[in-house]
Amino acid sequence: MREIQIVDAGELATAYAQADYAVRLDGDTFRLKVGKPAGDVEAYWPASRYAFITAWNPASRPQSDAINQSADSSLVAQLKAIGAPHQPAWAEDTTGDWRELGWLVSGLDPHMLDALAHEFGQAGVLHWEYGHPVHLKMYLQRPPGIPPVPHIDWVE
Repeated sequence: MREIQIVDAGELATAYAQADYAVRLDGDTFRLKVGKPAGDVEAYWPASRYAFITAWNPASRPQSDAINQSADSSLVAQLKAIGAPHQPAWAEDTTGDWRELGWLVSGLDPHMLDALAHEFGQAGVLHWEYGHPVHLKMYLQRPPGIPPVPHIDWVE
């Protein structure tokens, strides 16, 4: 497991929550947003639960494309090994200056999602159950003075 050291967890959570997420299913692109339902994805690719995870840029520290692609290959191998259906997805900031490739995974056990996030050094992932809004799960403690925000779950 990689240790995550973030200078400002509150700013990072805000950036993740405001980011744009998307998945490509059979050539069509579907958008995801923290706090919003993902009805189009759910209608097109029904499952009991969903998650977005990436292996890129552990601890939100930029890595080379070669390192990110190697980590991504390891993540995909693990998703295949556990039989987790997954589709190409990505996250990007609202300005388009930052983009990370990842995977939308269906039916993944929450404990397995946590294990994969920790193994690949991720500070946060998206997750939700069918019919519910998309949540951001931060694998950091909520900083003092930051009030709880709907749809952002902190590891406390």
